[in-house]
Amino acid sequence: QVQLVESGGGLVQAGGSLRLSCVVSGRTVSALSMGWFRQAPGKERDFVGGIWRSGAATYYADSVKGRFIISIDYAKNTVHLQMNSLKPEDTAVYYCAAAWGLRVQSPREVDYWGQGTQVTVSS
Repeated sequence: QVQLVESGGGLVQAGGSLRLSCVVSGRTVSALSMGWFRQAPGKERDFVGGIWRSGAATYYADSVKGRFIISIDYAKNTVHLQMNSLKPEDTAVYYCAAAWGLRVQSPREVDYWGQGTQVTVSS
């Protein structure tokens, strides 16, 4: 069974940065495609970014492209989401996600979810 545990959320001012981490257990991260989603109050869970199972490439939602970066620390079996130039509209609960497929971009494609971590960006 794959387990995902996120950390790194918090309160930050607009323009600031945060780095979220997702520790993967139960499988090596290289066997999974990994992604990040977020959900604001009263809204659907939206795709933020992902990395192919091969680790060869990352892909992002237009709303975060150029500001957010996904990376993998294979030695620690951990996925990071570096969030820069944060905006109030980035406020949400952020979820780490894993899938057995080659890539993940929709909640329907996710096989495993983390518990979520709150990110709040003040104006």
